[in-house]
Amino acid sequence: MLVISEETARHLVSMDAAIAAVEDCFAAMARGQARNYPVVREIVGMADAVFGVKAGADTSARVLGLKAGGYWPGNAARGLTNHQSATLLFDADTGRAAALVSANYLTGVRTGAASAIATKHLARPEAHVLGILGTGGQSLYQLRATLAVRPIDEVHAWDPSPANLTSFGAEMAALGLRLVVHDGPEGVARAAEVLITVTPSQRALVQADWLRPGSHVSAMGADTKGKQELDTKLIATAALFVDVPEQARLIGEFQHAFAQGLIDDSHIRASLGAVVAGIAPGRQSADEITIFDGTGVALQDLVVADLAVQLARAKGLGTEAPY
Repeated sequence: MLVISEETARHLVSMDAAIAAVEDCFAAMARGQARNYPVVREIVGMADAVFGVKAGADTSARVLGLKAGGYWPGNAARGLTNHQSATLLFDADTGRAAALVSANYLTGVRTGAASAIATKHLARPEAHVLGILGTGGQSLYQLRATLAVRPIDEVHAWDPSPANLTSFGAEMAALGLRLVVHDGPEGVARAAEVLITVTPSQRALVQADWLRPGSHVSAMGADTKGKQELDTKLIATAALFVDVPEQARLIGEFQHAFAQGLIDDSHIRASLGAVVAGIAPGRQSADEITIFDGTGVALQDLVVADLAVQLARAKGLGTEAPY
């Protein structure tokens, strides 16, 4: 069994390669060639931690496995990342464990990739102003992924933490991009042509009348029951896209609009995979507001882990462990 460390995974998998792998995965899901299995997500009962297991299989890519991990809020004080996870891949022909891949970096990359794929297929081609709500660790993945699919030259950002904004600003300066910091979400939402929300909020941060016509929103923060970043009235009037319909209904950004009866399944225009595969339409006018509800799925984790394994074997990296 090949073991790939966090450092090696970071060295091997580029953002561009991750976007290509996740895009193929979305299309395979829409064609019925890939399936995510039911998610397990539980409160551990120690260290205020939440632990989950996501699994699935992509028969087109011959990828089978699971990602296990969660959130340990006290890790930062220990000098560790709060999110901790690892992916276990199996040989699809025999069922034997084939590789164990550290997934902290890869989780960030695949989340950024999913958002960027939504921007690529749903945002207006000329969009060049990015807004980001939440400038923690995930924001840099979101930024770099968006830069890979759109000619962004101006970024507007807000975060309740001044330290997060300072760190994000340093990265922006290194990239040579113009950053405008706002003291609340409204200014960011009003300025953005592409808006990414990546916070743990449990209340609406973006109101329905703040977005300009033709905006695209990638709502990436809601992945658990109770989380919310967008006003339900905004969701009720926009063109809606999802990664997995069931997850959007239960744990995604759209959960509250469903619960309030403002939308039902007929309001979901398509899965992002169906748009990528050419099965369903994406944006249908220059003025409509599009929203992608990115809840995160196992297959995204599995295909980027498989990519790391393929590259590691080709370059003679990683550690072979007896099995």
